[in-house]
Amino acid sequence: MADSTPLLSNSPSAKNHQDQEFPKLNDHSSSLEETIEPFFGSCGIAWPQILQVILVSMASFFEAQQTFITIFTDAIPSWHCTQLNNTSCDSKSNVCQLSLTEWDWDKPVYASIVSEWSLHCSNSPILQGLPASSFFMGCLLGGLVLGLLGDTIGRKTVLISGCLIMSMASIFIAFSDNVWMYSVLRFLSGCGHTAIGSSVLVLCSESVGKQHQGKVGTMGFFMSTFGFLSLPVLAYVSRNYSWRVLYLWTSLPVVVYCMLMQFCVYESPRWLLSKGKVREASAILNTFIESHINNQSSNLDDNKKLIVPNASNQSLFKILLMKRWFLGQLLLAVAAGFGIGLMYYGMPLGLGNGHFSLNLYLSTGLNALLELPAFLIVFLLVEKCKRRTTLLGLSILCGVCGMLCMIASEWKVLQLALELTSFFSACTSFDLLLIYTSELFPTSIRNATVSIVWQAVGLGGIVSPVLVGAGGDTNKILPYLVLGIMTSTAGSLVIFLPEFPSAYAVSSTPGHNSIDQKGSLWSVSTLVNTSPLGTKGAFIAEFLILVGAFDTSYVVRLYIISYSSNSEFFFREVGHNSIDQKGSLWYFSTLINTSPLGTKEVLSWSFSS
Repeated sequence: MADSTPLLSNSPSAKNHQDQEFPKLNDHSSSLEETIEPFFGSCGIAWPQILQVILVSMASFFEAQQTFITIFTDAIPSWHCTQLNNTSCDSKSNVCQLSLTEWDWDKPVYASIVSEWSLHCSNSPILQGLPASSFFMGCLLGGLVLGLLGDTIGRKTVLISGCLIMSMASIFIAFSDNVWMYSVLRFLSGCGHTAIGSSVLVLCSESVGKQHQGKVGTMGFFMSTFGFLSLPVLAYVSRNYSWRVLYLWTSLPVVVYCMLMQFCVYESPRWLLSKGKVREASAILNTFIESHINNQSSNLDDNKKLIVPNASNQSLFKILLMKRWFLGQLLLAVAAGFGIGLMYYGMPLGLGNGHFSLNLYLSTGLNALLELPAFLIVFLLVEKCKRRTTLLGLSILCGVCGMLCMIASEWKVLQLALELTSFFSACTSFDLLLIYTSELFPTSIRNATVSIVWQAVGLGGIVSPVLVGAGGDTNKILPYLVLGIMTSTAGSLVIFLPEFPSAYAVSSTPGHNSIDQKGSLWSVSTLVNTSPLGTKGAFIAEFLILVGAFDTSYVVRLYIISYSSNSEFFFREVGHNSIDQKGSLWYFSTLINTSPLGTKEVLSWSFSS
């Protein structure tokens, strides 16, 4: 196997010259991706990976149920007058000003927490939205704990822990006897809930090769759609029973699912490698690709020295402080997530408050069905669409339709159409933003950053029910005008994100590639010698790593992975240099040794804005 040491540092003098002229960054995440990628890229998606993705994605089914369950359990029930000849009681009367003998609920009093605990006559309309807001406050706090632990204790561990916390809290909710106990338990449920979505997205995407990560990342949203869609069905079946039954039906199966996941789901091999656990990662990779290539694990062990010494234990906050471009990208993604979350949660929660609903079960079902085409659009276009442009358009459409749906309150069909359009745009934006976020950040902080953006969406869920409830029955338009303006404004901030993340320009043969980075065309031309392996079945894959978005200094590194048909490969860094972003034209060349025989070729990069 060829020498895997950097070819620019074969002599002491060259090494000293390199250290002086080429300041190095910690490229552990980049080298990790390129070391493991040939294993995934060589075999496509095997059946063990498909089963892994399906099992992991099922967590989103239960997560969606607990997110929107308050649409039915916290709904304001319809009522009727009990005295036909009573002129003081009609459909427009305020029930709180009527005596208990003049009116009654259409359904049993225990069908909703509002009727069971008499929340409809509360002095504060915000009290009705307290359980929903408590849930999302729990999501916010839980994300700061469980979400950030995903990069420390593992994706699988956090996913199982989150599911158990959410399900156990929901089981205890069924036995709560007042709104305060109910809200506290919803808070605990939210603490566990927040770790599920980000862990599903990251664990699924890190279980396959890069060429499949976009589509695989949408599977969690697909399961979430069916979880949301199952809610109106379950709620309709249990409409004459206590709201507690719905909580039991949606939480007890999660306990069984957690036991299944413990024994049937694998940890992320990328995370294991980032922690230096090469043997465990090798075993998982062998399981994933054994039906295609059986001798890859030994190659991974041979490259152990490439990974273990650099195993990253840096905290998220330290990395963000050291690399300010990551912090800038994260803040922009958080702002966009908050804006999308306002409408993503605000529209369905408005159904339960009766602000726009022809029929609660029908309207909720239509909202849930809209997540399916949203998923299909993201699934089919995720590898083709421009992230920034698409998110910008969807955010503006979502906000505008959200504002118009309350202005058109006199035309119920038009109002529902606008509400569905707004929610559809929010769903598509939500799915695409989280996939985009997972692409923006490296393995060492991916779970934490996706979790933070997910929390920002949840923060929108905290604000939405409070705004919707604060409008009350007297001012239904103003809350949605505010939501629409905030959604359009915050979502528009994605325009400042790079069109592509700090990404790879990949070529399987000597040639050229171009990357659209921050609106500019970056042209990369290379002259590469024939394969160092010298075999007919070998090829060279070139990975150009651009590090430094949102920074004034770019460091460019070129890594070459040579991989042959007989499963031999090696990984090496062949050059790097720093580029001043302030210049309009950058050019540098370096001598590299592309052949074990010592043949030297000139490799040139040209960058122009």
